[in-house]
Amino acid sequence: MRKLALAALAGLAALMASGTAMAGKDLDAIKARGTLICGVAANGLAGFMVVSSQGKWTGLDVDVCRAVAASIFGDAEKVKYVPVSGEQRFTALQSGEVDMLSNNTTDTLQRDTALGLDFGAVTYYDGQGFMVNKKLGVKSAKEISGASVCVPSGSTTELNMADYARANKISFKPVVIADMDQIRQAFFAGRCDVYTGDSSRLYSSRAANVPPPLTPDDFIVLPEIISKEPLAPAFRHGDNQFGDIVRWSQYAMLEAEEYGITSQNVDEMLKSENPSIKRILGVTPGMGKALGVDEKWVYNIVKQVGNYGESFERNVGQGSPLKIDRGLNKLWTKGGLQYAPPIR
Repeated sequence: MRKLALAALAGLAALMASGTAMAGKDLDAIKARGTLICGVAANGLAGFMVVSSQGKWTGLDVDVCRAVAASIFGDAEKVKYVPVSGEQRFTALQSGEVDMLSNNTTDTLQRDTALGLDFGAVTYYDGQGFMVNKKLGVKSAKEISGASVCVPSGSTTELNMADYARANKISFKPVVIADMDQIRQAFFAGRCDVYTGDSSRLYSSRAANVPPPLTPDDFIVLPEIISKEPLAPAFRHGDNQFGDIVRWSQYAMLEAEEYGITSQNVDEMLKSENPSIKRILGVTPGMGKALGVDEKWVYNIVKQVGNYGESFERNVGQGSPLKIDRGLNKLWTKGGLQYAPPIR
């Protein structure tokens, strides 16, 4: 028994000393296929995942898929995007139709456990809010008692709304609709007084989906946020290395922003004498080997996708039609919640 125990310890020590990640079946399948399959929202979401008339997907969530592809293949374009509905997305992931979801999915305990999923780092710290037509004359969510409220069926949004109403003694008439596109249409057509959902979705809908003769200025997002909605990519239990690659690809974008590494200066940053930057960009090798990818994995992400700040600003921030303030999504050094463990 003592010999067996010593042999097991020796094997474990050898594995740890190698510093090389062990591939799993999901990652093996992705590499053999030569393409990452990423599940995105069926009807898109401006700023987060939207497809052009030429079939090109862009957005904050899309950039996460691109970053993962850059880590695995060295090419951010090796992604196939599969649109899935809110109700079908988890089945699509569980069945293997997609390798990962990056489509405004809230990380919750039951999704993380009962559904057999794992979540990456938080892409966007969100919360449920409310949007109304200005002509309703409402300035606070506490003034919507008696109003009709559009909510997606079978969602945390529906449950949060019910909890908020009970806690604040508000009565409301739920208009429950399964399809997100139909919810937007119902709200803008006046079938309900209030549209509730993740505030990111509300800003997106206001910027991209208001039908004429109405304009985005006809609608306001109320100040109340009634829930925590940490939006993160999801992937199946069982392949730890693929999960690590998803997670650390996100962290790499944050670390790059923190150290001032951008898509524009990343080549110059290769000459930096800062030990942390040298590790991050693979000038000092070891981090790629530990993750089981090329040593230039972070360089490839930043060069082809950008750091987190660049992605945020062009997709949903001040450089976009949404013009969402970074708020909680600022780096921790600037008063936000975005914080990455060190790449070392």
